[in-house]
Amino acid sequence: MATVFWDAKGVILLDILPQGQCINAARHCSTLDRLKEAIRRKRPGLLRRGVVLQHDNATPHSANLTQQWLQRYGWEILPHPAHSLDLAPSDFHLFGPLKRHLGGMAFETEDDLISELRNWFDNLDVDFFRVGINSLLSRWKNASISTGIALRSCERVNFNLCEFQIYLIKTL
Repeated sequence: MATVFWDAKGVILLDILPQGQCINAARHCSTLDRLKEAIRRKRPGLLRRGVVLQHDNATPHSANLTQQWLQRYGWEILPHPAHSLDLAPSDFHLFGPLKRHLGGMAFETEDDLISELRNWFDNLDVDFFRVGINSLLSRWKNASISTGIALRSCERVNFNLCEFQIYLIKTL
């Protein structure tokens, strides 16, 4: 499985889960540690301005250990209402183009697939990511108007880190 964190400027971290392992709270916190280091290298100043992270309420994300990690570093979580795919930028912005790109391709090894993922992300124009984050902002504004949800982080959403997971399925 691959987990990708991205913002309006592009991919910050592509984290590959070794085969045979599963994501639990400890593993997720380890990934967040790698993300924090990647932000420090790729987005100087973002850690001082404040990180807004959007992820769903999967068990590793909502576990006490993860919540403690997020509180310790002062990262804000952008709410993600259940069944709101239109508020998940990875679902509405990344998956379709990635699926079309990978359609019909066959990979001999997981490394070949991972290499293709890295190449695809590396070759996307920065405007692709900017449009995805800006679209999230307008979708959130519409959702907050229709549901009454207040979005305190609206002005910082362009620094939002969006996470999504790609499950690598090995076929025999």
